Amino acid sequence: MSHSNNSPTPDLGQLFQDLETRFRSTTLDPTKWYILALACVVASPDPERANQLYRYLITQPAYSTSSSRQALVRRLRETLVKAVPIVGVCKPIEAILAIAKIEKDEDKDYTFTRENWQCDSANHERGVNWFQKLYSRNSGGTLDLFNAHKDFAWLSMEITYGLYLSDRQVLDDLDTQLVVLPAIMSQNLRLETHWHIRGTRRLGVGIDDVKAIWECVQLVARFFGVNLNRVPSVEEVEADV
Repeated sequence: MSHSNNSPTPDLGQLFQDLETRFRSTTLDPTKWYILALACVVASPDPERANQLYRYLITQPAYSTSSSRQALVRRLRETLVKAVPIVGVCKPIEAILAIAKIEKDEDKDYTFTRENWQCDSANHERGVNWFQKLYSRNSGGTLDLFNAHKDFAWLSMEITYGLYLSDRQVLDDLDTQLVVLPAIMSQNLRLETHWHIRGTRRLGVGIDDVKAIWECVQLVARFFGVNLNRVPSVEEVEADV
């Protein structure tokens, strides 16, 4: 059975529809579901499937104009940029090139968010502020884990949080956690999933909504045949919030 280049394969189309439906049952902004979807896809064994998400989205009325598709791709691109320190650079490159291959010329967006970035005191302050928002009373203890491996503490504050995660030109605080928590959890990482379930709760996201995020990540993982058997449940983390 052949499929039009303008529509996603039926199996992925159904997955994306399921994620949309689940988000509508939460108090989260229902338009944010695709950030979680892309974060999970780029962390999956098949990041090129990001083009299927793009195809699915551009068939919707909200993205019927070239300017709306440019705004969409800015958000998709920033999702992939923020995924770089979580999953590495190669998978996000595969994903963005898969999207670029099917973009129409008139839909291409040529903005460049990190053009003038500097690893300076302002970057450090942005990184520290966002880190402390998520880690709060655990900030010092978490950084102390790297006392014998200070390169990783530096990477966390200056690059992961400074360069990538605290940048607010395109994605807001919740958007950012909808990249970070799903991309970490999709890799079946016990400790950091705990930290970012906790951090998402500390941002003020309700426990039922965080459970919905957790279930959506599991849904995508199952689609790709990945068993997330090491990650804590939301309930298991709650006492640490």
